[in-house]
Amino acid sequence: MGVFERHLSLWVALCILVGTGLGHAFPGVFATLGSAEMAKVNLPVAVLVWLMIIPMLLKIDFGAMRQVRQHWRGIGVTVFVNWAVKPFSMALLAWIFIRHVFAPYLPAEQLDSYIAGLILLAAAPCTAMVFVWSNLCDGDPQFTLGQVALNDLIMVVAFAPIVGLLLGISSITVPWSTLMLSVGLYIIVPVIVAVLWRRRVIAGGGQAALDRLLQRLGPVSLVALLLTLVLLFGFQGEQIVAHPLIIAMLAVPILVQVYFNSGLSYLLNRRLGVAHCVAGPSALIGASNFFELAVATAVAVFGVHSGAALATVVGVLVEVPVMLSVVRIVNASKTWYEARA
Repeated sequence: MGVFERHLSLWVALCILVGTGLGHAFPGVFATLGSAEMAKVNLPVAVLVWLMIIPMLLKIDFGAMRQVRQHWRGIGVTVFVNWAVKPFSMALLAWIFIRHVFAPYLPAEQLDSYIAGLILLAAAPCTAMVFVWSNLCDGDPQFTLGQVALNDLIMVVAFAPIVGLLLGISSITVPWSTLMLSVGLYIIVPVIVAVLWRRRVIAGGGQAALDRLLQRLGPVSLVALLLTLVLLFGFQGEQIVAHPLIIAMLAVPILVQVYFNSGLSYLLNRRLGVAHCVAGPSALIGASNFFELAVATAVAVFGVHSGAALATVVGVLVEVPVMLSVVRIVNASKTWYEARA
């Protein structure tokens, strides 16, 4: 790793501070950038996500996607944790922390709304950023794409019933336009671009040409990741400065949930003898969230100024730095993981 990659945690911390400071100092600029959206999907962030994940998708030999079925145990762990554990564990954590531990310090009229936002966040598994986390922990790219595609299919039919069950709402309003547009922007379009680009490069110069291209594009992904941080924290700069304690309290159950679900996925994969290159992305997708869908649903159901909307936004803020810490743990424990019996 180069100097830039080795000190990624430092750059992340600086970008969080810079984004928060700029968002507080220039709210109008970030309000304009934040309003550039379609179906609640922010277009500047979408462009940065493309810059992050397309170089990673270029690594995938799509002709070898059929080999994903060899990793059925890793896929099984991912599906189990994402849909049978994660939403329900967050409901429990939200009840413990928001309803009891932090209740005296939070607005009483917003407690139910905060809990709803946290549940919405947990019920929407990550779609795009998993490619970033998988790449940083040397995850199998075919497996990563396969599990993301499967999660998206399950999300179409399972998101509304699970949220409705946990929130006691008989008819949850799912922003289907946000869901479908996000899948199109973050999966379908990048995959098509990567397939066509990969074919053209290999046809022109073989694997060596592809390797050179990937080496040149490597820094682009990391820079896009850091710029995404600046934007996300800039969008909420005023909120962070105005309500730091509320945001910190809402972040606690999210942090516990991330480490619990990623750890559970990681240990289950190890128990089942799954390769580390599969266990890494399996654990990471079990911990990260599809925050665009969560935020859009919270706004549609509870309103833009609701506690639910704020809780989902806190999920956006903690996503990148916390997931980078999970990546670090997965990488640091590789020797221990592979020493299993």
